[in-house]
Amino acid sequence: MDSAECLGCKLANNIEFVYKVYENDFVSCILDHDPFNKGHVLILPKEHFEELDQLNRKTANIIIETSQIISKAIKALYKPDGITICQNGGVFSELTHFHMHVVPRYINQSFAPFYSEEPFQNSKLKNELFDTHKELEDKINRLIM
Repeated sequence: MDSAECLGCKLANNIEFVYKVYENDFVSCILDHDPFNKGHVLILPKEHFEELDQLNRKTANIIIETSQIISKAIKALYKPDGITICQNGGVFSELTHFHMHVVPRYINQSFAPFYSEEPFQNSKLKNELFDTHKELEDKINRLIM
């Protein structure tokens, strides 16, 4: 796929509107537009890669390092019982661009709906994206300074 036509490239490189909570020269971290829980973040490389096994070593390492930063901020703000980090490839990827999910998780909450075709019951979370963006971006900035 031509990266100019790739939605993931557009999201990662600020061509489409996103709630960006962190970026560096290699990745953009944005709130998922359809969050599973408050603080659900996607990490996208700015360079076009479609699959995990296509990432170069530098980008792969930066994605993992960035997931640590995002996880620390999520833990500090939302006090989850845990965090799930996952990546869906092939026909299971909603984008034709590599992206990693960082999802806060809570006891007694099934994760099965994350993989279901049924829409989440998350209208409240969607309505809070602006506020979530601000608090998570602020927390991340304080952590990395």
